[in-house]
Amino acid sequence: MATLISSIPDYQATVTTQAPAATRLWHAYVSVLAAACVMVGVYWDISWHMSIGRDTFWTPAHLLIQAGGLIAGISSGYVALKTTFAGTAAERDDSVHFWGFRAPLGAWLSIWGCGAMLTSAPFDNWWHNAYGLDVRIISPPHAVLAIGIFAIVVGAVLLTLAQQNRADDRTRRRLAWVLALTGGFLIMNFALFLTEYGERRMMHSGFFYQVTAAAFPIALAAMGRAIKLRWAATSAAACFTGVMLLLMWFIELFPATPKLGPIYQHITHMVTLSFPLLVIVPAFFFDVVLHELDGKLATPVLAAILGVTFVVTFIAVQWPFATFLVENPLARGRLFNADNFVYWMSPTYEALTRRFDPPAPGSWPLVVQLLIAMGIATLASALGLSRGRWMTRVRR
Repeated sequence: MATLISSIPDYQATVTTQAPAATRLWHAYVSVLAAACVMVGVYWDISWHMSIGRDTFWTPAHLLIQAGGLIAGISSGYVALKTTFAGTAAERDDSVHFWGFRAPLGAWLSIWGCGAMLTSAPFDNWWHNAYGLDVRIISPPHAVLAIGIFAIVVGAVLLTLAQQNRADDRTRRRLAWVLALTGGFLIMNFALFLTEYGERRMMHSGFFYQVTAAAFPIALAAMGRAIKLRWAATSAAACFTGVMLLLMWFIELFPATPKLGPIYQHITHMVTLSFPLLVIVPAFFFDVVLHELDGKLATPVLAAILGVTFVVTFIAVQWPFATFLVENPLARGRLFNADNFVYWMSPTYEALTRRFDPPAPGSWPLVVQLLIAMGIATLASALGLSRGRWMTRVRR
């Protein structure tokens, strides 16, 4: 790892005047395009399963996901071969040695992620043929796919990050906004993976806030330190929210009918995911805390402040918004998408979505569960701060 980073620079002066190599710059943009294809394809595929069911592997959503993986893998493979056998001295210096080949760190992650995604495809097809329709996102083949997708997105983050950290003043801000978009895809990755644990009916439970506290503070703290924008975490969260809303409102415009039984809901158009979580609010307060306290406090103390900040601010907005989504008839139109029932949802289960889950028998009081969520968020924030500090030093 020591070969990938330089000595720790001051947080306010973490870029050099070295302009990024042209080869690396186009590769960063292509990697972000690949991440966009993958994340849009994943959202579209979940919507396809919610509306039509398990159709065939050759659905447009599946093809878009795999196309994104191939774009990332092939472009990164090309860069690895070119850098190894025909790269300039500067390109070779800005690369990582692996198995006799040289390429940027993000390229190696993209190549590995592409391999994992391609491996998951026949595995997923066999799984469905053997066990039929799965109604859970986290099945074994989907877990392999999710790991590959995560590697593709993180690879895009690292490739863009290296360009930002080496950029001159003319290109640094533009690359920072591209990195904010890629950070939004990273937050989106967490959100989609946690979909089954973030249903509206769960949003008044301590478990929901514990699950979200384990994921989002990592991305927010890391992006808050790594992106060279005034409102870094807020910008990444805004990109996440914008992409999710555009997909929610756009995909549901297309007609769709279920192809597999049982059919309880009479679907006439594509069903999309629920209104995105209001992560942008704690992201804003993360930026405020980092602007005021980063560099002035020890990391454990700063992480504790961020952990409490995340849980308190997230509850302050998500709790009443969940009440609106579950109980208010105004939320049931297409604007807030509170009636996005999958076609196999029975009337009995539909009734459960009209109220919040009661506390589990023998569970701890909500206050205790939220204190646990703050502890989890503190650990996640510490990890995010550590990764964010390392990310400011990435050049390869």
